Amino acid sequence: MSEKIRTVIVDDEELARQVLRELMSAHPELEIVAECANGFEAVKAVTELKPDLLFLDIQMPKLDGFEVLELVGNDMAIVFATAYDEYALKAFEVHAVDYLLKPFGADRFEKALQHARQRIGGSGPDRNRVAEIAQSARAPGEYLDRVVVRDGTRVHIIPVAKLDYVEAQDDYIALASEGHKYLKQQTIASLESALDPKNFLRIHRSYLVNLSRVAKIEPYGKDSKVAVLTNDARLPVSRAGYDRLRAVLEGKG
Repeated sequence: MSEKIRTVIVDDEELARQVLRELMSAHPELEIVAECANGFEAVKAVTELKPDLLFLDIQMPKLDGFEVLELVGNDMAIVFATAYDEYALKAFEVHAVDYLLKPFGADRFEKALQHARQRIGGSGPDRNRVAEIAQSARAPGEYLDRVVVRDGTRVHIIPVAKLDYVEAQDDYIALASEGHKYLKQQTIASLESALDPKNFLRIHRSYLVNLSRVAKIEPYGKDSKVAVLTNDARLPVSRAGYDRLRAVLEGKG
C-alpha cells in the first residue's frame, strides 16, 4: 500500500503510546496524525482528522473506548489495545479488526496491522448501528447510568437521572435534560432497552419518559391523554402507553 495510512493513537498511558510509536516506526507508510490521552481528545481528533486507522484503549477516564466509538462511528479500521480480555467479544461486536492484549510484541502488532490493511478501503459496517451494537453487550440487569452525545467536536455527558424524556425524530433521538435538547443518531427502541424500566417508560411510540418527572396525566381531546411533567412539558400518551403508565403510577401509589 503506497498511500499513507493516517493513524490516531488513543491511550491514557504515555508508556503505552510510546510502545505503539516504536512499533509503527518500522512502517513508514503509517502516519501518526494525532495522539490522545483521553476520550474527549479522541472524539475531537477523529472527528476533525478522519483517520484510516485507530488504535484505541478501552478503559480510560471520562469516556471509555466504546463510548468514543459510539460518538464517532467506525468508518475506520479499529484496533483495540487493552490490558483487559473481558472486552474482546464486545470489541468484535462493534467490528474492530483486532484486539491487542497488553503487553503485546512486534509479531502480534504485525498481525493486527495486516488485519487493518484488509479493512482499509473495504466496505465498513453500518455506522448508524454502532450505539445499538455497543449497548447490546451489556450484562443482564445492567443499565446505562449516562448517555454520551457529540455536538461537532464537543461531547456532552448526560446522567440518566437528569434525563427528562426522549423523543424520536426520524433516525435521531432528542434527549431533553435540564432545559436543553441534544440530538443523537440512535433509535428510541435501542435506548429504551438500555435504560432501567423501573425509571423509564415508553408512553408513546415517539416518547420515552423519566417516571420521576411525571406530575399528572390529563385528557386531551377525545380518547387522548397527555403526560404533564414537573417542568410543565406536555407529552402525548398513546392508549397502550396510558395503560402502562397508569399501572406503574398506581403501583407506586
